[in-house]
Amino acid sequence: MADNKRRGEDAGDDRLDDDVVDEVADDDASSADELVSRGGTATRSRARAESADSRPTTRSETGRVGVFGRIARFFREVVAELRKVIWPTRKELLTYTAVVVTFVAVMLTIVGVLDYGFAKVVLFVFGNSD
Repeated sequence: MADNKRRGEDAGDDRLDDDVVDEVADDDASSADELVSRGGTATRSRARAESADSRPTTRSETGRVGVFGRIARFFREVVAELRKVIWPTRKELLTYTAVVVTFVAVMLTIVGVLDYGFAKVVLFVFGNSD
């Protein structure tokens, strides 16, 4: 079906999609107009006040968390993020390492050759002080 849309065989569906997008945009504009016409504004404090009624409060919302509490939360979040990581297999790790070492060796060679060449040019232009 995606191939049909790319080839332009199904032009009627594109027109329907545009109509749906226009309707959604009109709905968003009308809701924004209602806020303005009623004199309301969307502020963070109002959103925070409305959301506070619907969910229970936690310790972090009711009081300050101590230094050790923040450190413990930091480590819990680090561990949670590390669990989301897709770790490479041994073969992938060796491949990535070889690519990096090869790239660094090539760049080192290029920079070394350029440095040697520029040094020779500078010595030729300004003369050898030996």
